[in-house]
Amino acid sequence: MEDCKEAATPIVTNCLMDADEAGNQVDSTKYRGLIGSLLYLTTIRLDIQFGVCLCARFQSNPKESHFKAAKRILKYLKGTTNVRLWYPNESNIVLSGFSYSDYVEWKLDRKSTSGTCHLLGSSLISRNSKKQACVALSTAEAEYIAAGHACAQSIWLKHQLMDYGVKLEKVPLYCDNTYAINLTKNPIQHSKTKHIEIRNRFIRDHIQKGDIEIMFVKTENQLADLFTKPLARDRFNKLRIELGILDMKNIC
Repeated sequence: MEDCKEAATPIVTNCLMDADEAGNQVDSTKYRGLIGSLLYLTTIRLDIQFGVCLCARFQSNPKESHFKAAKRILKYLKGTTNVRLWYPNESNIVLSGFSYSDYVEWKLDRKSTSGTCHLLGSSLISRNSKKQACVALSTAEAEYIAAGHACAQSIWLKHQLMDYGVKLEKVPLYCDNTYAINLTKNPIQHSKTKHIEIRNRFIRDHIQKGDIEIMFVKTENQLADLFTKPLARDRFNKLRIELGILDMKNIC
């Protein structure tokens, strides 16, 4: 892959990966080794996390199409070898979270993918990209479940920061779905959402306790979008920079 053509993004925008049962089989050991190495790399290259996690879903029976998608991530990495996660020297200790979800983009079982991230000041300290455990029946439900995951992470981070003498009040949690936000504030709507699992409802309790404050953010400013689906080059690069994943040549 040293002489391969570089790719602008780790995964194509219209990527619709599936089991590809009719596709050609590839060496599963080689494929798993590649995915394992890429998963290790996501520690400092969070911009490839969604693509790597997507490819990782096919490790049990990889096909040529899956291997091609994984090789595209290598092509993207080849052109971005200087990109790293950057932590600026600042004293702004303000914790904020972002939650986002696609809706039934995963064609095999129609489950949505939750994406969350947390920033301390302008430094990215936590992120997650995970397929939801149940099938959401609406966009609002998918967003509500993602917000619940982000809430749990916010509470954990608050407790961790207390060990360092940093006490935070309401942690802002940004979501771009107004109906999901209303669900966290208005228990009267419970009759319309009885199918949502009880374990995802604790977010409402923490809002009432004042631990977090859920707030609206425009979709174009939703940083967690990077962890939920393939994006076009311009939007991908914009979110990557805003998350602090920068080209070191432009800093040094």
